[in-house]
Amino acid sequence: MKILIVGGVAGGATVAARLRRLDEQAEVILFERGKYVSYANCGLPYYIGGTIAQRSKLFVQTVKGFTDRFRIDIRTEQEVTAIDRARREVTVRRVATGETYVETYDRLVLSPGAEPLRPPIEGIDSPRIFTLRSVPDTDAIKQYVDTRHPRRAVVVGGGFIGLEMAENLHHLGLRVDVVEMADQVMAPLDFSMAALVHRHLTDRGVGLYLKDGVARFEERGDERVTVHLQSGRQITADLVILSIGVRPETQLAREAGLEIGERRGIAVNEYMQTSDPAIYALGDAVEVRHLVTGRPALIPLAGPANKQGRIAADNIVLGNTHIYGGSIGTSVAKVFDLTVAAAGANAKLLKACGIEYIESFTHGASHAVYYPDALPLSIKILFAPGTGRLLGAQVVGCDGADKRIEMFEQIIRTGGTIHDLTELEHAYAPPYSSAKDPVNMAGYVAENILTGRVRVIQWRDVAALGDETLRIDVRTHDEFAMGSIPGFVNIPLDELREHLGELPRERPVVVSCAVGLRGYLASRILTQHGFRDVRNLSGGYTTWRAATAPVPEPRDGEECRCDCAPVHDCRSVAQPGCADASTGCGDSAAVSPEGESAVVEVDACGLMCPGPVLQLKKSFEALKPGGQLRITATDQAFGRDVASWCRMTGAELLSLDTCGGKVRAQIRKPVPAAASCCGARPESVSRQAASADNKTIVVFSDDLDRALASFVIANGVAATGKRVTMFFTFWGLNVIKKRRKPAVRKDLMGRMFGWMLPSHSGRLHLSKLNMWGLGSRMMRGIMRRKKISSLEELMRQALDSGVEMIACTMSMDVMGVRREELLDEVTLGGVASYLDRTEKANLNLFI
Repeated sequence: MKILIVGGVAGGATVAARLRRLDEQAEVILFERGKYVSYANCGLPYYIGGTIAQRSKLFVQTVKGFTDRFRIDIRTEQEVTAIDRARREVTVRRVATGETYVETYDRLVLSPGAEPLRPPIEGIDSPRIFTLRSVPDTDAIKQYVDTRHPRRAVVVGGGFIGLEMAENLHHLGLRVDVVEMADQVMAPLDFSMAALVHRHLTDRGVGLYLKDGVARFEERGDERVTVHLQSGRQITADLVILSIGVRPETQLAREAGLEIGERRGIAVNEYMQTSDPAIYALGDAVEVRHLVTGRPALIPLAGPANKQGRIAADNIVLGNTHIYGGSIGTSVAKVFDLTVAAAGANAKLLKACGIEYIESFTHGASHAVYYPDALPLSIKILFAPGTGRLLGAQVVGCDGADKRIEMFEQIIRTGGTIHDLTELEHAYAPPYSSAKDPVNMAGYVAENILTGRVRVIQWRDVAALGDETLRIDVRTHDEFAMGSIPGFVNIPLDELREHLGELPRERPVVVSCAVGLRGYLASRILTQHGFRDVRNLSGGYTTWRAATAPVPEPRDGEECRCDCAPVHDCRSVAQPGCADASTGCGDSAAVSPEGESAVVEVDACGLMCPGPVLQLKKSFEALKPGGQLRITATDQAFGRDVASWCRMTGAELLSLDTCGGKVRAQIRKPVPAAASCCGARPESVSRQAASADNKTIVVFSDDLDRALASFVIANGVAATGKRVTMFFTFWGLNVIKKRRKPAVRKDLMGRMFGWMLPSHSGRLHLSKLNMWGLGSRMMRGIMRRKKISSLEELMRQALDSGVEMIACTMSMDVMGVRREELLDEVTLGGVASYLDRTEKANLNLFI
């Protein structure tokens, strides 16, 4: 039998090797239009970033090695350009010379793969714009990085390859921005889980431009390229990586008249046969059945391609005896310290297919919390109402996510239910898991939902709660003080029974805690005491906080301007607290000013927010002046919290870094100094001097003239290079509303405020001589004639100059203003954010 194979990477190489193992006499010819066969496509970003040091390690097998071992005729740099199905012939073109010849076959296998999308965008042919799909692509990027030494890169596309490239370029010392047209990265995840990745990326200093696409590329004279976004924003970089997806290479199959499926891939049956029984196809180019939806799907993953190759070879030699049932798209990716994994269907896919589902969030740890180095693990599962069939799972964490997704995969693939999750028998020892594994816990929670022991509400539904709903946060008072959902009142779980008589039983109740466990306990208490309508917030404050937190606005300057200190990644640049950047964090000795070792070690690992901050506060208070503490936490939000806490308390943050999913901060307690001749302590004098450049403006009014004055002052200060923060509260919120606002659900009071207040800056009135709006129009007309910038132009100038705009969340809650109504560049904050800025300012205006 003579068998031709088109394509020699993952699937094609697998077919060739399996054919030879099954049939020593078969004539097997493999065509590959590139130079290389059987290479590790998924390892390419890690070679560019230096994690894989030797290029040779990318090659699973060489042409010579493959030929010597399997005696297969491998023809590289030869492209199959046409198939004559009637004659069972293919036309082959030699890439180097262009000459063609014909080869006959008994069986033909198509494994052409997929090609990266490269849309017709103006300027896309710039030599500084690359795609990554093959070894030559890798060599080109590697050579460019090694010889040109770029400083800034833009990655267009937030999928697997895009984020892997962002991480590896970051490790090389480049500043990296990611541009993604969707509202999230990592399409296999739902938004709430992708939000965890957003926070991790921005914590590592990666700029994130979501809901924005590329309009055009512009070459510059300084050997750089400017990326013009559809929003009007611009990013100038030395290097651009296009990673906006792939499409199956089906041209050869289409021109041969083979059937193409509804997803535009090659249609195959369960034996991997095309519409022509003599032709088999596999890999990224084919459509397979999604085992959850039952619909055709494109799943361009290496695992399925290799399995399909083995099955196709078996069926060619042994007859159609082996079946490929389909795939559930199990995937995993490394994003800095996070492991991001998914299996089955996500909510977007289920909605598109009209499949009903229930979703549940749980947060646990990678292993027993009392054993060192337990790291957070967030899980979302989707299951069918009634039957409880498991439809999908998503896991994000710093350790153990890969193991858990494979446990979920086994249940999804076999059509199992959430009840099967509760019965999964896992290998348990404290360093590896808990007696109740996070997968078991996800099953227990889902079982409680399915059986009606608890009713849940999802994070996105909180904003739509009406005034009649009683909202209770059952965390401790200290936890509540560190942050809460607007509108929730604090009744700690241990005190709930004492307050039952004060709560109206006829009103609906929503309870929340940190991750959902205490909320479940509270709901059981309330339900059994006669409260009829009680719901628990799935995933608790942790899920709500991650899903609703705004993504920090990327800044053009090198210095971070957000409400955090940049979290150091020990694998790229050495910092205090790191012995060697190449090996990770070391335990460097911290010495007090007197020369004595004075470092207190604080272990806050395993604690959820705000546990690490509370532990820090307690330990810091016990320090003597000049003493230091080194605190280690596994809560990824701690990197931002500790920086803000130090600014608020006057503590000195000596170092902040992260390695292996842990955040380490070293802090010193200030030494009180003797009073100077003027009565002021030198310490406070120096702090005032250091903060003298910063300015804060509280905008309380929505009068047009006062808003103009606010932005004139802000732009004037920003033009001198000073930092400016504008805090918008109550009526001032009307100044920063969008002109075109999305539809948002509001309660009656929120709608009334919306009717009575200006809808955007263009509707603002003058404080004097307004004359039913005529004065405002006159003012704007005079400004146009005198070529004075309008309020809207002043606002845009302020944003472009780096002026920080904060909307008061308390005022928003009172007035029924939703985040979606405000300008995208505005961040949300409370009085703590305002006070933090005023600590570093010597001028505070109230307008």
